[in-house]
Amino acid sequence: MGVALATLLPFGVSVAQAGNAAAAFDGSGIDFWVDSAMGPIKSRVFRAADGNNSRVVYALDGMRARGDLNGWEAETNIIPALTNANINVVMPVGGPSSFYADWNTPSNFFGIDTASAGSAGSSTGSAMTGSSNYNETLGKVNTYKWESFLTQDLPNALAGRMGFSSHRNGVFGLSMGGSAALTLAAYHPDQFSYAGSYSGYLNISAPGMREAMRVAMLSAGGYNIDAMAPPWGPQWLRMDPFVFAPRLKANNTRLWIAAGSGLPSPQDATAPLDIIQGSPLEALALANTRAFQVRMMTLGAGNVTYDFPNVGVHNWHNWEAEVYRMIPDMSPNIG
Repeated sequence: MGVALATLLPFGVSVAQAGNAAAAFDGSGIDFWVDSAMGPIKSRVFRAADGNNSRVVYALDGMRARGDLNGWEAETNIIPALTNANINVVMPVGGPSSFYADWNTPSNFFGIDTASAGSAGSSTGSAMTGSSNYNETLGKVNTYKWESFLTQDLPNALAGRMGFSSHRNGVFGLSMGGSAALTLAAYHPDQFSYAGSYSGYLNISAPGMREAMRVAMLSAGGYNIDAMAPPWGPQWLRMDPFVFAPRLKANNTRLWIAAGSGLPSPQDATAPLDIIQGSPLEALALANTRAFQVRMMTLGAGNVTYDFPNVGVHNWHNWEAEVYRMIPDMSPNIG
């Protein structure tokens, strides 16, 4: 299993960021810059249709998070669905391979800075306007501090400058962002009352998963997993949804947990590469997610909705459809 994961994941994370060649920039969004321990970080903010400040959701990207736009904006059309449901949407930009965690050190190999070699941003030409090396250097010349940013710097700035509530927010994400959404909700229950994970890494302490993630993070920007957290230490276990599942039950956090079957939909048939690369990876994500489901069931957790559609591979079509299914469940559980 470990060898299979290590072989498939680098290709799978490429599929996770596949989509339209041109970014689907949404002119209704606001560029929202906030200072942090990592330097200035950009988010894109979209206002709820009714103008409320109390209903807020954070949308987290995948492992190849790009430097100009969050993948949810670039590759899907979920923004109108959320804003028309009177939900304010916050989309952090950047952080490839970060798992939206607070890392121990900058990512390097044998003490050698790898920022000059480029990362996911440089390979896609997606560096942020006005900062050509944003995605290439973030987390390499400095230390990733994404959890602190998402739970302190960003909500404080949103509250101070836009009046947004920092309580009973929602958070959801795909792949890397899915497991990160659960982590944020587990340790910051006052901020996040709702969390959604699509095709997430929900059992990262399973045999072979760390080395599979190591290969994936090398592929998605040349990041060193050992800079994030040491193997099998408290920090690593703190990031594992399978391990911290009791927190999610105790917090009574409303959860939406989903993974596709790995079988392509008719829409996927128009993208053969998605099937070749995305089907086996989604099958593995499904197995990972099912393990988390069993864990929560053994705890007697009744605060979870599971969605395992009959079709769906590891791509944006699958994840976009999942958001539409999730909105009616999320809407009454935030704000």
